[in-house]
Amino acid sequence: MSFSKDFVWGAAAASYQIEGAAYEDGKGLSVWDTMCRQPGKVWEDNTGDVACDHYHRYKEDARLMGEIGLKAYRLSISWPRVLPEGVGTINQKGLDFYDRLIDALLENGVQPWVTLFHWDYPYALYCRGGWLNRDSSDWFAEYTSVIVDKLSDRVSNWMTLNEPQVFIGIAHQSGLHAPGLQLGFADVLLAAHNALLAHGKAVQVIRTRAKTKPAVGAALVGVTSMPATDSTEDIEAARGRMFSIWNKNCWNNTWWADPMVFGTYPEDGMKIFEIEMPAIADGDMKTICQPLDFYGVNIYTGQTIRSTGDGGAKSVKSPDGPPLTTMEWQVKPESLYWGPRFLNERYRLPIFITENGMGNCDWIHRDGKIHDPQRIDFLARYLSELKHAIDDGVMVKGYFLWSIMDNFEWSFGYKQRFGIIYVDYATGERTLKDSANWYKEVIASNGAILDKT
Repeated sequence: MSFSKDFVWGAAAASYQIEGAAYEDGKGLSVWDTMCRQPGKVWEDNTGDVACDHYHRYKEDARLMGEIGLKAYRLSISWPRVLPEGVGTINQKGLDFYDRLIDALLENGVQPWVTLFHWDYPYALYCRGGWLNRDSSDWFAEYTSVIVDKLSDRVSNWMTLNEPQVFIGIAHQSGLHAPGLQLGFADVLLAAHNALLAHGKAVQVIRTRAKTKPAVGAALVGVTSMPATDSTEDIEAARGRMFSIWNKNCWNNTWWADPMVFGTYPEDGMKIFEIEMPAIADGDMKTICQPLDFYGVNIYTGQTIRSTGDGGAKSVKSPDGPPLTTMEWQVKPESLYWGPRFLNERYRLPIFITENGMGNCDWIHRDGKIHDPQRIDFLARYLSELKHAIDDGVMVKGYFLWSIMDNFEWSFGYKQRFGIIYVDYATGERTLKDSANWYKEVIASNGAILDKT
């Protein structure tokens, strides 16, 4: 079976991580703009003020994407660049930037896949309660309508939210990401519920207002479990762990995906969260549960699970000295087999890998090139597992490598490099890494070279 002829080979990035121009052309503040002004919150107090300067160099970036042969580019829109106050008056210069970017991508043969929210929440709306305010879902719907009205004549593929597990859990519970809050769990669940309502209302807006037939999904964290062996017992234990909730945090699949797809919160979560559950108004779950065309999932690693023999499951400790990326995430290629397989079996939606890649120790070598064999090996292993999943009948329709270029990696600043294009942050100069040229061959061969890598 292998990769279908229409398999979508892409790469991804996010607005705050690459655009820069944080205070230009009428853009409003985001919570990341303000977080970066707090000493010690970001590595070496880095900011996204300039980042990759994509705002000014988008034509060059679109050309490089075309040179690599990308079929698609997953971008996100900066909400406060378009609506400086989050709602109300449109900043035409900000909206026009995305209009020009879409045209530049299409001119280079790259289809735009738009993510509406990738964490740069408008600071003006944060001051009005942010995701804790029930009106936040209506604010998001208003913003969505502005983007859809402007871009949907050329954009057909949409994602509402990127990784709510992170922008709610890590931003509102542990406080490591903007806006840096450490809320009680009841407020965390309230923010989560309002974000899910925002997702549902955005889907409604897209389907009502889109000028071309839309395909709609979200990009969720893939909290992936893998069986220790191919035994039925271990496979069932891994599946059970992947779709269970066992503690009071956001790092799970079902609290987010079940409402989107099934219209209900999972029973185990409601039992554990019973005391902190938010008020759910009549019609909320129906609003959240809108028909979706695909399931977008970001997978980088996973945990290995073994059956305990009594219907339970336990995590298997990794051997000493496991392979690690520079993010200190374990290299687990089989996560790109079991994650899509389990998700496709449960939710019965086509799967798109909306992020996968690795942080690496990249620099310009003495020959002027960037040699990143670790990344090539990482990607070859993961993509081979994805091919295995497809061969086994898992409905995977596309893959977006993270990231198209090195960028501002949130609280890690510019310490981590995920890109297949090297960015010299002092000059803005772009250089294709070896992995970019390798990925170009993967795309051109529709994955056939994986058998030779």
